Amino acid sequence: MKVLVTGAAQGIGKAIAEIFLNNGHCVVGLDLQESSLTGVNYTHILCDVRGELPDIEGVEVLINNAGVQNADDIDVNLKALIKVTEKYGVRKGIRSILNIGSASGHTGSEFPEYCASKGGVIAYTKNVALRVAAFGAVCNSLDPGGVLTPLNDCVVNDPVLWEEIMQQTPLRRWATAEEIAQWAYFLTVVNRFCTGQSIVVDGGESINSKFIWPD
Repeated sequence: MKVLVTGAAQGIGKAIAEIFLNNGHCVVGLDLQESSLTGVNYTHILCDVRGELPDIEGVEVLINNAGVQNADDIDVNLKALIKVTEKYGVRKGIRSILNIGSASGHTGSEFPEYCASKGGVIAYTKNVALRVAAFGAVCNSLDPGGVLTPLNDCVVNDPVLWEEIMQQTPLRRWATAEEIAQWAYFLTVVNRFCTGQSIVVDGGESINSKFIWPD
């Protein structure tokens, strides 16, 4: 299948591109940065998803992974995701669309604009699922909690902050980018019936509740 991955140069996006390549699919990556991925089945296009988008024919699987955690949250995480989806995803021939959201879109526990952008992704996912159902396609969001990527090194490498985070994470660890990529592959290739859903993969952080009661 022909797979389009935004934000494919590093982190989760790179891991997603790799799992599709390793399974014999053709992958097109969009990113502001150059990619270290190579091979006849991989095409990398330098692109700011907020700007003009290249013409790419025959996309069967669309994975909206590009995202930031700064002043451009709404523009990149939500507005650009919508623009990319409307151009490549809502059309005959699409098989599946996956939006990489965040557990923060459910809990509200992060920077205000970031949470708002990811909350918008959840609602937009349902909208798209309703429209692409006419093509027999599915659309879901995959909403990770903590993931071990370079973006999160500032807390991963701080022993005090890391211990605080682990106290809130029942499984006492964060996911690897490769684990998230496995979920992405399942939701877009294996899955043919689950649609309009937001799948939280966060080690149990969002369900953590300390029950206080006498012994």
